[in-house]
Amino acid sequence: MTLWAFIGQVLDPDQSCNRALARIQAHRAANDLPPLSADTGAYCKARQRLPEEIFPELCLRLGGTLAAKAGPNELWFGRRVKVVDGSSASMPDTPANQAEYPQPDTQKPGCGFPAVSFVGVFCLATGALLALSLGKWFLHDLTLFYFVREAFVFGDILLADRGFCSYAELALMKQRGVDSVLRLHQRRKSDFRRGRILGLTDHVVTWAKPACRSRGLREADYLRLPDSVSVREVRYRVAVMGFRTREVTLATTLLDADVYSSEALAELYFRRWDVELDFRHLKTTMQMDVLRCKKPAMVRKEIWAHMLAYNLIRSVMWEAVGGSSSGARRLSVKGAIQHVLAFREAATLGELDDVLLRLVGRQIVPYRPDRIEPRVRKRRPKSYPLMTRTRSELKEALRG
Repeated sequence: MTLWAFIGQVLDPDQSCNRALARIQAHRAANDLPPLSADTGAYCKARQRLPEEIFPELCLRLGGTLAAKAGPNELWFGRRVKVVDGSSASMPDTPANQAEYPQPDTQKPGCGFPAVSFVGVFCLATGALLALSLGKWFLHDLTLFYFVREAFVFGDILLADRGFCSYAELALMKQRGVDSVLRLHQRRKSDFRRGRILGLTDHVVTWAKPACRSRGLREADYLRLPDSVSVREVRYRVAVMGFRTREVTLATTLLDADVYSSEALAELYFRRWDVELDFRHLKTTMQMDVLRCKKPAMVRKEIWAHMLAYNLIRSVMWEAVGGSSSGARRLSVKGAIQHVLAFREAATLGELDDVLLRLVGRQIVPYRPDRIEPRVRKRRPKSYPLMTRTRSELKEALRG
């Protein structure tokens, strides 16, 4: 019951504990059970007693089950693509949270909020979360990526942006039988007159092992690196109005141009944007951008509860379209959550499952590939000054 209420709490636009307790009271009343105390303290203590490890266990088990449902027609050239990206969230400014996840050093003491960084691995076909690692805000995405490498198995394809483009990751993934499609890091330059020429802006070159181990790379991994690795570099132009980047250069270990054309690689990297949308669903639609819990253990539970709820919604969406990745990706996550929340209030939910799936399957987002919008806000925010001193100092100034 506590886990059910917790998942409903992170899905609900009103994420207060009082709302979660009201949901429990309504459930008990519908089942002719006596009401509980109106004090939310008992519910909060029950959440604290939930073992922290059950959240990632349930979430990743569900994500793996959903990803396995993607058939051959849902894969890319018969291979499973897993996309990686990093993000962050803030939490209440409490001493416990500050000790575990300190605030960025650009913020003054007492005027900022603790922040947690995380790196997630998503299934490109289904949108399911497959792995997640958490850490302090100053840890680089590559450092956190170390803890989710096990999500990649032989035959997979790693899809990520330039932040994950390094010699070590390309080589280590290749040793696992995993190919990579990454945007070339801005510090690495390409000269398409060199190497094995495959096209006008398509060639295969040899990258040499760095002479020194980078700070975020573990010594055992550095010693396992080969002396060199063959990398294919592909450059193409983005001609869509509104895009900030006009030229993109990819680095990949998919060397066979007859099988993996440069056009196919460009189309695949364009789909990397799906992971940005996945994080937007979590942080904006499900309000994970600003966490509510006041202790680090509960913060981690809250993050994993969001991830578990997200995978549950993705599973509903997958069932609603009959197991089609193109169909599931076109559905509205917000619309699916709204319908799940509405149908959850029905006492005979089990009898309405088919109706729920049919309605979720109709929540199709219009296909607007070339739509652009100016990055401006029309509504003016309130003109309050920013907080530059601690709350106690500001209160003392008001009294004076």
